[in-house]
Amino acid sequence: QVQLVESGGGSVQAGGSLRLSCTASTYTRGMHCMSWFRQAPGKEREAVAATYILNGRTYYADSVKGRFTISRDDAKNTLYLDMSNLKPEDTALYYCAAARRWIAYPPEASDFGYWGQGTQVNVSS
Repeated sequence: QVQLVESGGGSVQAGGSLRLSCTASTYTRGMHCMSWFRQAPGKEREAVAATYILNGRTYYADSVKGRFTISRDDAKNTLYLDMSNLKPEDTALYYCAAARRWIAYPPEASDFGYWGQGTQVNVSS
């Protein structure tokens, strides 16, 4: 069983930055895809960013392109999401997810078998 533990959420003002981390209990290189999702109250869970480990492809939602960066440190089995120029609409519970088997591009929540518990990000105006 793969465990994912997120950290780094918090409260910031608009324009600020945060770095989310997700540490996996197994080798991140053994995954096909690792991703960050978010879910705001009353909204569906959406993919924010993803990294496809074998081919190096990355995905970003249009709403975060140019502001968010996904990266990995395989030596630490950790996935990161660097978020800058944060906006109030970025407020959500952010989840880390991992898929060991092949999944399509762009990523869909239903394709991921492993999830973290989530970390809250609040952006005030």
